[in-house]
Amino acid sequence: MSTASLSPPYVVEDCRGAVQLLSDGTVRRSPDPIFPVPDADDGRVEWRDAQYDPFHDLHLRLYRPRVEEKERENKKLPVLFYFHGGGFCLGSRTWPNFHTCCLRLSLSLPAIILSVDYRLAPEHRLPAGIDDAAAALLWFQSQSQSDPWLAQSADLGRVFVSGDSGGGNFTHHMAVRFGSAGLAPPIRIRGFILLMPAFGGTIPTQSELETPPDAFLTREMSDRYCRLALPLGATKDHPIFNPFGPESPSLAAVEFGKVLVVVAEKDLLRDAGRNYAARLKEMGKKVELVEFDKEQHAFFVLDPWSESSNEVVRIVKRFVDEEV
Repeated sequence: MSTASLSPPYVVEDCRGAVQLLSDGTVRRSPDPIFPVPDADDGRVEWRDAQYDPFHDLHLRLYRPRVEEKERENKKLPVLFYFHGGGFCLGSRTWPNFHTCCLRLSLSLPAIILSVDYRLAPEHRLPAGIDDAAAALLWFQSQSQSDPWLAQSADLGRVFVSGDSGGGNFTHHMAVRFGSAGLAPPIRIRGFILLMPAFGGTIPTQSELETPPDAFLTREMSDRYCRLALPLGATKDHPIFNPFGPESPSLAAVEFGKVLVVVAEKDLLRDAGRNYAARLKEMGKKVELVEFDKEQHAFFVLDPWSESSNEVVRIVKRFVDEEV
């Protein structure tokens, strides 16, 4: 027996120390969140967890502002789905940064927020997470009349789908899969909010080429996430990652409703987000593009209390409140 066969497994891919793929194919995950933020739960928003997929043991977290029952009876709130980022490999509804963002959005909009966990790569390559996102929307459809919080508080005619980074990618796929009328009445999806969405292609954009090695999201990290998350053998032009790639279906006939795309000046994904918004506009879609100067990727979830994050909340509120 050779000594090589007795060598212990070693790390071949490392995602910020939180997820490691070993040489023998096993995956090691840290149980701890890697982006801690101060606890912002002051009791003004109530929240609870619910299982939406028993087969895969997947959960989501529901949030709603805490008000008197009489006030709740008189005013229904819009519903906002939130799919967290993490390169398709990291993250959870329970991580403090995502939890804080949802607390902020629920209180400030105000709205019912559904923060969704989904299967992560590399154990579950895409499109597993996209299928889970769709399952969460269908769970909402099935529970909208019977779940106490939804029945009491949710305005089913004002539903929005949102996500940051990888979650922004999922938001696009929910728009393609459900559009503005893909859930049964009285549910209506009014719009889609993509925060620094994870798109790309085999040809690098200018913002990718300009990204410095000390950026929060580098080309090397982006390539690693794609290697671990996309279907085996797929390139960055796979339709999951490139909405306008050579094999991607046309979006011209998709009824999106309205779309908000947020990009950051210093983000590797900036140009892909700009291009996404521009291409949808060319097709006649109702699209708004907002760019934040001097900000890097994922600034909203890394520092939910910054002035730029405050502006993100204001922009999302305006988008949700705006009549179609």
